[in-house]
Amino acid sequence: MTFPEVEFIGAVEILGTFAFAVSGAIAAIRNRYDVFGVLVLAFVTAVGGGTLRDMMVGNMPVSWLTNNLAIGSATLGFLVAIAMRSQIKRFQTWILFFDAAGLGLFTVMGTQVGLEAGMNIGISVTLGTITGCFGGVIRDVLSGTRPLIFRKEIYAMASFIGGLLYVGMLAITHAVIWAQLVGIVSIIVMRMIALNKGWRLPQIKYEV
Repeated sequence: MTFPEVEFIGAVEILGTFAFAVSGAIAAIRNRYDVFGVLVLAFVTAVGGGTLRDMMVGNMPVSWLTNNLAIGSATLGFLVAIAMRSQIKRFQTWILFFDAAGLGLFTVMGTQVGLEAGMNIGISVTLGTITGCFGGVIRDVLSGTRPLIFRKEIYAMASFIGGLLYVGMLAITHAVIWAQLVGIVSIIVMRMIALNKGWRLPQIKYEV
């Protein structure tokens, strides 16, 4: 892997950490948490997916414990959310975009880690999906809402498809940066279009 590719992968994780920190902090602000609660939710949302990923593949200590940039980007996300708290309704679309960006960035990062650990494509993409979705699961549980991945929302599905596109592009082009961009952008686009069009996954009907 070349130096620019390594640098880009590091940037992906930092941007994902920032995006999910903003998402978690805003969820806490909406639920009227105190400033410490906002900080905690911002951090656990930002690092939750990466922590689970590292534990599953045996990367210890987990990445954020030895990465000051990750801590800094999570802190910046918390501060940005605090600064824009009075404009939450006005910036609703941007809030959704931050969540979609975090999903895309961490999905691709998690898939990359799986591939580098020698896992097969299916397991690597699943690891990427878990990495992308788990921060949001923690955010939703701690903020008292049903996690998006358990609702009709196209969330985990977008993550999984984006992970497959990343792996496919990597196999075709062998260009890590371009493959990552395709994976990240595809997830963001799928998520935002699904929200805009109101697309939902079908529910299983049953009689009580």
